[in-house]
Amino acid sequence: MRKPTGITKSKPEQRASREEVATRVPAPGEGKRGEQGYLGYLLRQAHAAVRLKMERTLADLGVTSPQFAVLTMLNAYPGLSGADVARLTFLTPQTVGVIIRNLDRDGAIVMTPHPVHGRIQQWTLTPRGSTLLKACRERVIDLETRLVTRLDGKAEATVRRWLAGIATDLQDGA
Repeated sequence: MRKPTGITKSKPEQRASREEVATRVPAPGEGKRGEQGYLGYLLRQAHAAVRLKMERTLADLGVTSPQFAVLTMLNAYPGLSGADVARLTFLTPQTVGVIIRNLDRDGAIVMTPHPVHGRIQQWTLTPRGSTLLKACRERVIDLETRLVTRLDGKAEATVRRWLAGIATDLQDGA
């Protein structure tokens, strides 16, 4: 479905030069990037800020945010397949494949064949992977603490319940 042409095109006399329209991009917390913004946008903005901070926090360990997510899920649920890891970490199977190859090459994870379905590869952390994850967690805990600075215990529980509820309620794609 196409937009009516009157919506997307402006008349020549309505066009302004860039100098005339010097729009300032609002900082996080301002305008639509603040409390007046759409919730979906605010969630995405918060996620982007957390991910960037996490990337910077883990950089000197040589771990990316997606690698941390994979290590975390394999620690919590040993024996996952690459497809399961992709679903749990919200990453594409291709991205998880690259991450798994790199973590395997570095000795952080090890593959074992599934006991029934021989083609399914199950991944678990090695002692090296557990040590790496522990170092990452120590840094991420500081970030997690910073995330809840303005919340008391009850408010934190409410936010966690709300976020988990969104995922549960919207999981069917509707």
